[in-house]
Amino acid sequence: MSAQSGARPSPHTSARSVSAKRLPALLAVIAGMVDLTGFLNLGGIFTAHVTGNLVVLAAVVVRGGPVNLAQALAIPVFMLTVAAVWLFARTTAQRNSTLTQRLLVIQFLLLAGLLVFSVITRPSTDPHGLTAGVAVLVAAAAMACQNGLLHMTVAGAPSTAVMTGNLVSAVLSLLDALSPDPATRESASPRIGQFLPLLLGFFLGCLVAAAAVSLMGDWAWSAPAALAGLVAIRSSASGTSLPS
Repeated sequence: MSAQSGARPSPHTSARSVSAKRLPALLAVIAGMVDLTGFLNLGGIFTAHVTGNLVVLAAVVVRGGPVNLAQALAIPVFMLTVAAVWLFARTTAQRNSTLTQRLLVIQFLLLAGLLVFSVITRPSTDPHGLTAGVAVLVAAAAMACQNGLLHMTVAGAPSTAVMTGNLVSAVLSLLDALSPDPATRESASPRIGQFLPLLLGFFLGCLVAAAAVSLMGDWAWSAPAALAGLVAIRSSASGTSLPS
């Protein structure tokens, strides 16, 4: 057997690589579902794009009006969850595949718990009530876990929840793909492959969530919970880690 053929990757390795490449886009779909489900069912609060709540809070502070406590608490809860993810990784000395798998399981458990809680308490019937506030904080914690997962395992990871930077990068990459310079065109291709699936995935998640909320109400949380569970299972089965 030649050295060249000996270096050929095994089917298992190739499958793992493909799964790792798809993982950020799948996480973006989950984030889109969570963001829109929370926005429609929980009083117009962003549960994935949590910094969007700063805009609303600033408007309330300047123009007056009641402050939504859950909206105000979503940001510190998000920050505390990211800190907890960091502490978990630090104390267990886990990185890459093991950390990815465990955080995906935690994300699933949070979303599954949110689904059960929402079905029992029906927070959408009182979007500014206590149960809606609890649901907001659980959803924000799940998204903080997802974002912490990305940034703890991949240096310079793109966001799967905040699409502004990804949109800018995708547009610039598409423009570079039209450049007359061959080197610029060649460098644009992998960047398009990195950012465009995230945008499409997030938008797809929003569309699915909008339909789910219209058809199922509080049961709409079953969509992100189911996908998060599937991603966690597939990741554990294949040993997937995000590419560094």
